[in-house]
Amino acid sequence: MNLPLYIATRYLFSKKSHQVINIISGVAIAGVALATIAMVCTLSVFNGFKEMVAQQFTAFDADIKITAERGKGFTADSLLCSRLRALPCVAVATVAVDDKAMAQYNGRQVMITLKGVEENFRELTNIEAALLGNGTFMLSDSINSYAVPGIGLVSSLNCGIYHTAPLEIYAPRRGKKVSMSNPASNFKKGFLQSSGVTFAVNQPKYDDHYILTSAQFARDILGRAHDEATGIEIKLADGCSAAQAKRDIEAVMGNGFMLEDRYEQQKDVFKVMKIEKFISYIFLSFILLVACFNIIGSLSMLIIEKRENMNTLRALGATNKIITNIFVFEGTIISTIGAISGILIGLGACLLQQEYGLLTLGNGADDFVVNSYPVKVEGGDILAVFGTVVVTGLIAVWLPVKVLTKKFLNKD
Repeated sequence: MNLPLYIATRYLFSKKSHQVINIISGVAIAGVALATIAMVCTLSVFNGFKEMVAQQFTAFDADIKITAERGKGFTADSLLCSRLRALPCVAVATVAVDDKAMAQYNGRQVMITLKGVEENFRELTNIEAALLGNGTFMLSDSINSYAVPGIGLVSSLNCGIYHTAPLEIYAPRRGKKVSMSNPASNFKKGFLQSSGVTFAVNQPKYDDHYILTSAQFARDILGRAHDEATGIEIKLADGCSAAQAKRDIEAVMGNGFMLEDRYEQQKDVFKVMKIEKFISYIFLSFILLVACFNIIGSLSMLIIEKRENMNTLRALGATNKIITNIFVFEGTIISTIGAISGILIGLGACLLQQEYGLLTLGNGADDFVVNSYPVKVEGGDILAVFGTVVVTGLIAVWLPVKVLTKKFLNKD
C-alpha cells in the first residue's frame, strides 16, 4: 500500500484533538462540492439549450445541404437528382432556389429571402407541424403561385395570414445594366397569392425574413435557368450517419460543392454557444480554485497538530518528500470527495429539472419557447468537471503544503 496515501486517509477520518480541524475540512469539502454542482448544472444547461436550438431547426433545415463552393447557382437537372435519390442513405432530395428580394403589400415594403422549393419539401422537413392558419401548404397550381411566409414577416407586412390582395415580389434583373432614367426597369415583378397559412419555427432568421414558394416562380423572378438551383436539400434515411452520407454524396456530386450537416448550416449560432459555454467553464474554474483554498486552511492546522508525528516519521527514516506527499494526498482526497459528492448532487439536480422543470424562465406560459431551463447531461462534461476539480485541488495545495511542511519539520 502507498504509505503517504494510507496515512493521509487515517488523518482525514480519525479523531483530532481540535474539533475545529474537522469542521474546516467539512467546510472545504462543501465548498468544492458547491463549485462542482455549479459546473455540472451550468454546463448541462448549455447542453440543453444547444439541443433545444437543434430541435427548432428540424422544422426547416435539411439533414444535409449541398451548395456550390463558388457562386450561388449550379445545374441540378433531373438526372443528378435521380442519382442522389438512388443512394441508400438518402430518403428525400429536393431542389431549392433562394435569394434576396423585396416584398410589398399595401405600400409596406420588406426585404425578404425568397425560397423556392419543390412539392416534396414537406417530406424533407417537419414544416406541416409549424404551419398556422386554415389553409394548406400550397406552392403553386396551374394558374398561380402561392406564398407561405414566416409569422414575423406577416406582421411586418401587416398582410394577415390570409391576404386578399397578392404579395408583390421584386427582384433585380440579372445580367442587365442599371438604368438610372427608369429605375423600375431594373427589377422584375411577380405576384404571390395567399395560401392561407404561415409558418412559425421560433427562429427570427426564418420567421422574420423567409417566404416559401414554388421553385419555378423563384427561378423566373430571380432570373435562374429552368434546371438551376442554389442548393439541394437532403433528408437522411433512418440509421444513416451524416458522415457516411457525405462520403456517398460527394462521390455523386464530385468536386466544387460544399456539403453541410444541420449543425454546420447553423455554425455561427453553435459557435457562439460553444464560446459561451467555454467562458462559463473558465469562470467556474476560477471559483473552484478559490473554493480549493479552503483546503489549505484545513491542511495548515492539520500540519501544526501533526508536527510531532512528522518528526517521528523522519526519525523512522521518512524523507521530506514522503511527509509532503501525505498532506498533498490529504488535500487531493478532500477535493476528490467534494468532486464526487458535487457531481452526484449536480446529476440529481439535473434529473429533477428534466422531470419537473423546477427553475422556470418566466412567469407566463408563453414568455419563451420553453417554460423552464432545459438540461442535458453529457458524459464528456462530467469527466471534464471531475478532472478539473482534482487537478485544481492538487495545484492549489501542492505549493502551500510543501512550504508549510518544510517550515515545521526539524532541520537536518
